[in-house]
Amino acid sequence: MSVLLPLVAEDLQRIYGDHIVLRGVSLVANPGHRLGVVGENGAGKSTLLRLLAGVERPDSGEVTRPLDLGYLAQEPAADTSGTVGEVLAAALAPLHEAVSHLEVLAGRLEEATAEQEYADTLAWAELHGAWDADRRAHEAAGRLGLAGLAPGRRIATLSGGERTRLAMAALITRRPECVVLDEPTNHLDAEGMELLEEFLLDLPGVVIVASHDRALLDRVCDSILDLDASHFGVDGLGGSHYTGDFSTYLHHKRAARTRWETAFSAQQDELKALRLAAETTARQVAHDRLPKDGDKFIYNFKGENVQATIRRRVRDVESRIRVIEENPIPRPAPALSFTAPLASPNHASAAVRVEAARVDGRLCVERLDVKPGDHLLVTGPNGSGKSTLLAVLAGRLPLDSGTADVTAARTGWLPQTVRFSRPERTAQQVFEALTSVPVPLADLGLLHAGDLERPVGVLSNGQQRRLALAVLVANSPDLLLLDEPTNSISLVLASELEEAVGGAAATVVLASHDRWLRNRWTGPEVSLSAP
Repeated sequence: MSVLLPLVAEDLQRIYGDHIVLRGVSLVANPGHRLGVVGENGAGKSTLLRLLAGVERPDSGEVTRPLDLGYLAQEPAADTSGTVGEVLAAALAPLHEAVSHLEVLAGRLEEATAEQEYADTLAWAELHGAWDADRRAHEAAGRLGLAGLAPGRRIATLSGGERTRLAMAALITRRPECVVLDEPTNHLDAEGMELLEEFLLDLPGVVIVASHDRALLDRVCDSILDLDASHFGVDGLGGSHYTGDFSTYLHHKRAARTRWETAFSAQQDELKALRLAAETTARQVAHDRLPKDGDKFIYNFKGENVQATIRRRVRDVESRIRVIEENPIPRPAPALSFTAPLASPNHASAAVRVEAARVDGRLCVERLDVKPGDHLLVTGPNGSGKSTLLAVLAGRLPLDSGTADVTAARTGWLPQTVRFSRPERTAQQVFEALTSVPVPLADLGLLHAGDLERPVGVLSNGQQRRLALAVLVANSPDLLLLDEPTNSISLVLASELEEAVGGAAATVVLASHDRWLRNRWTGPEVSLSAP
């Protein structure tokens, strides 16, 4: 009989060179439950998922996982051999084989050994939805935007997003007993995200998903593992577990941060008082008065006891100081907090007017008017031209026909992919070279202090995008063009950025797939269609 098993990780540690990425991570993911993994860029989410999936081995610790495990990496696998049809056929093969084997076993049920084998195979086939597999494959291909790919097309010719969606279609088709997914919504439009959520909610086995997609985490997950070192824990590497969906996690996380700050402050106050006592009051007996003449005989007679009392008090105080110093509550690291205004209040005059705009094969917009101070949300499926439109408005891409008139003293554009021409420069040097106003980078709350002097070439994608956003903010544009601004930034920063956008005096054109953002958007909205 097919029995669903949990995935269990015990005390995992992973070190790259001299950098400890994970230490002391333990978790139990049970069948029927869905665990979300969150954390700042560089916190070790992808590393943890590779360890859980068996792609990498931990330096110490152990993982016990179901044998039937499907892993979806954030980046497509390096092996691009084969064709689209072969990938889907490989996913369907074990399901077709199970159905065929059941038909054979059905004719042998009078045999003693066949009855149990038939029951086991039937349970496996039902668990994996074997009779529904072809329909799932067809639906997944259609809803993930793969229906137009010829079965004979080579994997090597696909884009990274197409390869990722093809791997997801194969996973949905195969319906394994355990799935481990790393940022699965990165290349999905609304239809693809809806399909993914339906699949994860319906899966009876183990689900572990690392994601920045707050809507996915809120709808799908019933527990959260937070790897963000700036918000929990003694050493910030073991992770903190929260029960509930993403909204519940946010509530508990804020409360945990408050408790941590309170406990740290209380311990520091206690340590200060103990050190003062060790120097003064612990060495005094009846320190509030001088001995009278009648007391002198007693003081002399009992001097030995007095000194013993002083020594005991000093030892007690010094012992307590040592206990605290050996087991200190760590100082809460300053959490990144994006609180800077997105534009000067005087800059609200920018406007956009687009008519019959065409970029062949990429964009088709008949008319678009954005008035000064408007905040416009641009949505649409993959390939509808959202990024292309923003690049046109930024003056980085010419139209093949039509017009795009932009009235703005200063335009700030945040593209999806950020590239700095001098990767050897530090973040601080790049910021100073690209800005003309005396705004300290550290004050913008977008990079940790330790990252300011690191070369931008070694920063993560999310850190580079935050640096680009810092440059944009410091230059105080009156027209903001933001392309998927919440991609690759922490969940807390994403929420703060949304608030900043909502209060910006500038004119804003924002393109996003982020459903959490879209569900809370209160301004005008336009949806593009594929050209």
